[in-house]
Amino acid sequence: MIIITQPHATEAQIERIVARVREFGLDVQISRGASRVIICVIGSAELAKEKPLAAMPGVEAVIPVLKPYKLAAYEFRGGASSIPIGNVKVGRTEHVALISGPCSVESQEQILSIAQTVKKAGATILRGGAFKPRTSPYSFQGLGEDGLRFLAHAREETGMPVITEIMDPRDLPTIEKYADCLQIGARNMQNFSLLKEVGRSRLPVLLKRGFSATLNDLIMSAEYILKEGNMNVLLCERGIRTFENAARYTLDLNAVPILKSRTHLPVVVDPTHGIGLREFVPQMALAAVAAGADALMIEVHDTPEIAKSDGEQALTPDIFEELIPRLRAVAQAVGRSL
Repeated sequence: MIIITQPHATEAQIERIVARVREFGLDVQISRGASRVIICVIGSAELAKEKPLAAMPGVEAVIPVLKPYKLAAYEFRGGASSIPIGNVKVGRTEHVALISGPCSVESQEQILSIAQTVKKAGATILRGGAFKPRTSPYSFQGLGEDGLRFLAHAREETGMPVITEIMDPRDLPTIEKYADCLQIGARNMQNFSLLKEVGRSRLPVLLKRGFSATLNDLIMSAEYILKEGNMNVLLCERGIRTFENAARYTLDLNAVPILKSRTHLPVVVDPTHGIGLREFVPQMALAAVAAGADALMIEVHDTPEIAKSDGEQALTPDIFEELIPRLRAVAQAVGRSL
């Protein structure tokens, strides 16, 4: 359930409400708005317990939340959340953030060159993998901490905050030294031990939808992170497996408006992985903006023909640069900016 306080509820009244909830053996998460405080009650509260809570001083309303997720529910915030990634805010704004960079960090020169290129074109957040989950154990697995250092150097040179993937909870202290946002890849969306660990991190988390996950599966995975206290979670649609084999995956743009109606969390779209074919990435990026995405994640590589991973889907710098004014035009047409 969710308890909404009266506009002028005192701190003492709020503390008494929280204490009363905890007497039932339940936990709470508190969201403070401009005029009201929302208290999310976590646990299997019986409806019979609502009446004494509704009668407490300072309580305006008690609203049952029948969804399996509580902290991710739109009702918890009563509006969209804004998540800071370094100096960039994603969500609860008309601006569409642009996340870009290579699939893998291959060298300091490579990541710095691409970072400078995408920033000049209009990107505001840099992505790059230092630890890479690969289908084959013989494929390039990333540069590890060296890759993280190269990303941090690129941030110093360009001012763009950095997103990078975490695969192993043991790597969290190392990644936290260098990154501004943790990415949970599709393969780890239901790695609950990892989700709990990043839920205790100070860094925001970009959670990618699994290949065969429903939207409820994705939101429930986000709930694992939120329950540990990390309220800075972004949901990422990156394509799912269907019977269609013309593209690498099927980019489910239905997810954007549905997720934004069910949760307060920002929604990111990754058209690069969603379709996996360079020539069609621009069209899907344009469609994602029209669908209401809060951010786009687009891979760019200066020499994709020799990239160590996913070269076939990465945009070249010239294609990326040509795409930006088209994205801005679509954003403007739907009342947004990029």
